[in-house]
Amino acid sequence: MNGSRYFRNPLALGYLLLVAAVLCWVGVDALFVEHADASLAGVWAFLVTAPASLLFVMLPEAWAWAGIALGAVVNAAVLGAAYRSVTGRLHPTA
Repeated sequence: MNGSRYFRNPLALGYLLLVAAVLCWVGVDALFVEHADASLAGVWAFLVTAPASLLFVMLPEAWAWAGIALGAVVNAAVLGAAYRSVTGRLHPTA
């Protein structure tokens, strides 16, 4: 069984692209934007990878960021499996 088949479809790849864009935005905001108060941009990283990443929110900082990566992979796999399921029903193979 090849697990990468769940990641090689438009839905999973689009989701991972969205996560990458949000993480780039969070990085730019954290490194280059001056704030008078704290920025909540980092919260978006958890929101786009929820619900899997929310299990890691209360852990120390390094584990929380690992939860974002794990959440993105888990969510992409679930979206990919759903995409394959729906498109497999629409285009049955012999």
